[in-house]
Amino acid sequence: MKEIIRLDNIKRDFQVGDETVHALRGITFTIYEGEFVTIMGSSGSGKSTLLNTLGCLDTPTSGDYFLDGVSVRSMGKNARAVLRNRKIGFVFQNYNLLPKTTAVENVELPLMYNPAYNSVQRKEKAVNALIAVGLGERLNHKSNQMSGGQMQRVAIARALVNDPAVILADEATGNLDTRTSFEILVLFQRLYEEGRTIIFVTHNPEIAQYSSRNIMLRDGHVISDVKNTNVLSAEKALAELPITND
Repeated sequence: MKEIIRLDNIKRDFQVGDETVHALRGITFTIYEGEFVTIMGSSGSGKSTLLNTLGCLDTPTSGDYFLDGVSVRSMGKNARAVLRNRKIGFVFQNYNLLPKTTAVENVELPLMYNPAYNSVQRKEKAVNALIAVGLGERLNHKSNQMSGGQMQRVAIARALVNDPAVILADEATGNLDTRTSFEILVLFQRLYEEGRTIIFVTHNPEIAQYSSRNIMLRDGHVISDVKNTNVLSAEKALAELPITND
């Protein structure tokens, strides 16, 4: 199995006034290609710091981080930014879309920094990514013309467009109602079935039932790392939700 992410004794300390805060206290795990991993923990567990480390947005104080075989810790800021753009697709809780631009233009963004694509190829890839998430009819809609669920689909299409090694989702269903959350989970499960590697950071314990593995953090430590032998179907759960007439 191919290693996509390897963390080796990662520590991250922050200086707050005279006090040193130990946000991560020696995190070690490996994530393999094609896994759907949820990372959970309450507020203050180190989840956000770990997410920023995995996303190459922050550098650990000590320890090693390998992303798709590349050592991240020794990299300069610019090299890290390029690696982040090519290897990681981000999906955020609040979508992070540009408000006055169309779905296609939003999805094209990560390719703007990739010299391998010209404008025609960029648009084609963006359109295909939007069709893949079920938004073929909404290519030229702007954010203010879309629902929360549709905006999150645009964000997922944008995360996919560069063919990243890993999709990193931060509370990706946090702002959505139950039905829409399950629609987005169905999409993530479909990506997982296609062999995508997904890391889904959440405080919602229910979501772990739909992933293949769950890593639990507390006070900067991994307190459990468990494979899920009974992955529930988000599609089935969605079908069983009561229909509301609102």
